[in-house]
Amino acid sequence: MTTQKLAKGLTPVLNHVASKGVVVDMQDVFQRLTFDTTWFGKEKKLKQAWETLDDVITGLIARKRKDLSDGVVSKDMLTCLMTGQQSYSGGFKQDDKFLRDTILNLMIARRDMTSSSLTWFLWLIVTHPRIEEKIREEINAVVPESELGKPRVFEAEDTNKLVYLHAAFCEALRLYPPVPFQHKAPIKPDSLPSGHRVDPNMKIMFSLYSMGRMETIWGEDSCEFKPERWITDKNMIRHEPSYKFLSFNAGPRTCIGRQVAFTQMKTVGATIFHNYNFEMIKCHIVAPNVSIILYMKHGLKVRVTPRWP
Repeated sequence: MTTQKLAKGLTPVLNHVASKGVVVDMQDVFQRLTFDTTWFGKEKKLKQAWETLDDVITGLIARKRKDLSDGVVSKDMLTCLMTGQQSYSGGFKQDDKFLRDTILNLMIARRDMTSSSLTWFLWLIVTHPRIEEKIREEINAVVPESELGKPRVFEAEDTNKLVYLHAAFCEALRLYPPVPFQHKAPIKPDSLPSGHRVDPNMKIMFSLYSMGRMETIWGEDSCEFKPERWITDKNMIRHEPSYKFLSFNAGPRTCIGRQVAFTQMKTVGATIFHNYNFEMIKCHIVAPNVSIILYMKHGLKVRVTPRWP
């Protein structure tokens, strides 16, 4: 997440909706922010790519075939994307290599995970005022005294000392993992610790969403949003085994961009909570959507007000 995109993309949008007093869908804002950041410098074609990506995701969800490649994109879908077949509304031309590569990269690398994480994080913080206040206290502690009480865009190095903010993101990812379920398949016959036999013809499905709420894994307070569970007595982030905290996968398939993702999310989190207040719209229903990525079904509708003149 570049500082330039925060300064010239995110904050102007939030300043605008704040000045107009209008309702804004922060899920949409975060999706466009991460999308633009991914393809910085190629903005002219982003709108078309964004619309096509929505159609591709809709097509993926609707498909009932079992020929999925890595549980994300089917072989037919990959062929369609690479050859430019117009099998979906909003399809793209065969000679549009940029658009084709955009869709492939976004689907395979799962770029929308960051926007999903930011959306659920924002909702959790706004609905937990005590935690919101602690985050702002921590942010104030790292801001130079001469810049306190002023609008500010945070850079990556500014967030290194924001332990509580990091813990809050871990907790949001535990409760609302961007990829809510996964499947694995053994490469040879084996026995699970439970004693169940498995073979290469079997797929083992597991729900990260459910695992994050299991008392047997996280304790009796497993359904509480509690960033403190991630902080040690020495005020450091507590390490949890990747097979317990699976938001970034585990083993050989562990996400290599984990640290980058945390840095991006903390930069955005520090910037928005330092500069703005967010108020949930009354009667707005927050619920997960059934999708490859754990979106909010109805978006996240809020009003934004600036904290500083």
